[in-house]
Amino acid sequence: MASVESKKQKRQNIYTLSELKTLGNQLLSSRAHINNLPLLLTFVNPSSPPHYALESLLSLQSFFLSLLPTLPPSSSSSSTNKPSAAAADSKNDAEFIYRTWLRSKFDDLVQSLIDIAISSQSEDVLREIVLDAIMEFVKVGNGGRFHSALYHKFITSTVHSTLGLDGLLDLLISKYFKFIDVRYFTYISLEKLARTLMANDLSNGKSASVDSNNRSRSSIELHKIHHMLSHIPPLEGLDEESEYEMWNGSGIFIKEGNKNKHTESLKAKDKPAKTKRSGDNAVSAVNVAKKMKLKFTKAWLSFLALPLPIDVYKEVLVALHQAVIPHLSNPIMLCDFLTRSYDIGGVTSVMALGSLYVLMTQHGLEYPNFYEKLYALLEPSIFMAKHRAKFFQLLDSCLKSPLLPAYLAAAFAKKLSRLAISVPPSGALVIIALIHNLLRRHPSINCLVHRDDGDGTAMVDLRAGKEFSDCAEDSCNSIKTVKNKQGIDHFDNEESDPIRANAMRSSLWEIDSLRHHYCPPVSRFVLSLESDLTVRAKTTEVAVKDFSSGSYATIFREEIRRRVKQVPLAFYKATPTCLFSEHDFAGWTFDFKEDVEPINVSITSEERDLNFAKRQRTECS
Repeated sequence: MASVESKKQKRQNIYTLSELKTLGNQLLSSRAHINNLPLLLTFVNPSSPPHYALESLLSLQSFFLSLLPTLPPSSSSSSTNKPSAAAADSKNDAEFIYRTWLRSKFDDLVQSLIDIAISSQSEDVLREIVLDAIMEFVKVGNGGRFHSALYHKFITSTVHSTLGLDGLLDLLISKYFKFIDVRYFTYISLEKLARTLMANDLSNGKSASVDSNNRSRSSIELHKIHHMLSHIPPLEGLDEESEYEMWNGSGIFIKEGNKNKHTESLKAKDKPAKTKRSGDNAVSAVNVAKKMKLKFTKAWLSFLALPLPIDVYKEVLVALHQAVIPHLSNPIMLCDFLTRSYDIGGVTSVMALGSLYVLMTQHGLEYPNFYEKLYALLEPSIFMAKHRAKFFQLLDSCLKSPLLPAYLAAAFAKKLSRLAISVPPSGALVIIALIHNLLRRHPSINCLVHRDDGDGTAMVDLRAGKEFSDCAEDSCNSIKTVKNKQGIDHFDNEESDPIRANAMRSSLWEIDSLRHHYCPPVSRFVLSLESDLTVRAKTTEVAVKDFSSGSYATIFREEIRRRVKQVPLAFYKATPTCLFSEHDFAGWTFDFKEDVEPINVSITSEERDLNFAKRQRTECS
């Protein structure tokens, strides 16, 4: 191998740039100079100077583009490497052998171009030119149709390479993902790649240990697959009259019986048909959308079946309900992935909640333990999470149904009110808004607002559903009188099951305590909540999204913008003689001594300050 590289280096040192151009012109002018082809191929490699590789590439690209539709498939070259002597005498067989040899050289050229494209040593300008050359070969490399095998080889090499996301992939996405057939075969290639990686993971799982280098390499590959999948523009809004842009005019979207006829018409016109449908020969836009949706679904499901890195996992969950679910052929197929994610808990469950909610409300997914899992997510840490704004809006939507049992609505209201006394002020504002909406939507939990415990007897409404049948076997809708001590909260904050939390036997005393909150917006919001509940017919629900993104910074900005009509001032008609008065502490008595000795002017300032402090302590004692 080293000797071959040394020979290539010597050849590169022998030929000048003008001589390479002459070799290329000779190759294009006559078949007699066909031996220039292998010579030019030696200059197309990552180690060649960029201008040498570019000059050779331009000549070879012009040579092969006109011959590609007539070259045999790559698979046939292996069966014709050793033809018989009788076959060699035939002119047709000789021509076939010649074209088979050309196909092998073309395959060598493609491999060299891929090596240049994925090499970290290649310049950006050369990499872009090489990408354009590869895509031109993909366009007509399969008898004038889209060369899916060549494109899959290019995508596979790009994913397995060590090149970053900001290089070749971004070029491919920005220049060629606008063509529908390129997107179609990208989905196919990514699905095959995902299945291959899954098979490799299964085989590695059977072994004793997996190399850490293999793990990191697999992580890079998964990042690239997700990057391509998430940047393919969705196909939507097509009808029978729609026109779509294609890289190759004759291919997957042309009816089988008309492919040859359409290809011949394109050759006759000698124009790159890549922008419009070809009338009656083309499949309708609706059928194109169905095919694209099917490939989109297979690619995403194959990718989501892989063990994703945690950062990719979170990115997928955040965008799944908007970028993936609306374009799937059957969104219910995502239920396994989403339920596994929702059962993990913590931030992962928060991010999976949006997609799971879409499946439940729009696609009829049944998830029996949904509200139990949602109740378990209510922890102080959720108020500091990155995606808390979306979570609180979804929480408000999930608790909107009028069919929600009273015990469940009470459990959420009580859990939120208990959190209000330990979360930041921005979290308390969101909680007040959520509880306000709960009380408006579910009048059956209004008993939590005011509960009279006269003579130690608490009237407890147990109309919470069948789950409370143990407390009243005769009827779940009965009202039970419970003898308790005053001041005891029966709510179990540590209970993860809302049924057993005893929320209906409690009250929202935590919200009442927020009237004395140290943050003025919180105390003012609680007062407005009281008036809203009093005049229910004249008020509406609170928009949770207005409070879900709050923080200390937003509260401070709102306060400094607020215009205050009456500003409290420390004004005294007479000089105060003590720090506190009797009105500040009801039931306390302050004794004042009138016979205060005058201050000696001749004493020093230190003694004066000491005497003044003693006098103040004496007056207030």
